[in-house]
Amino acid sequence: MTDRISNLDAHLGYWLRFVSNHVSQAFARKLQDKSVTVAEWVVMRRLFGTRGVAPSLLADHIGMTRGAITKLVDRLIDRELVTRRADPQDGRGQTLALTARGRALVPQLAALADDNDAEFFRPLTVQERRVLRHLLGRLVEQNELKIVPVD
Repeated sequence: MTDRISNLDAHLGYWLRFVSNHVSQAFARKLQDKSVTVAEWVVMRRLFGTRGVAPSLLADHIGMTRGAITKLVDRLIDRELVTRRADPQDGRGQTLALTARGRALVPQLAALADDNDAEFFRPLTVQERRVLRHLLGRLVEQNELKIVPVD
């Protein structure tokens, strides 16, 4: 009966998760030096280059609950990386934006993300990386995946 059970490493999902975990954990360790979590990085990167975003819109883009976004943003506000202000178009709403300190930190964090990718995907040629990116993008599109991974 056990000869009909596929090996764990016969599954593409196993290999994707294996690589993903190692890439993500290495990135999380790099971010620790900057006192930022991966989830906080995702929020900051989404806010970078905007004048302000409603918390509900940010939650939808990232695929998190509004409560989870509020907790993340509160931590970033406490560290003076993000501000929360009344929406100028709708006094009842709020907008989130990076502070000058937050804007200055994002390029440093992006460089860490770039370095992390370069480190892990160095064994692949440029063409192989393009193919891998294309295939993963196709899977995201075909499976209508929307939630941005933050952990």
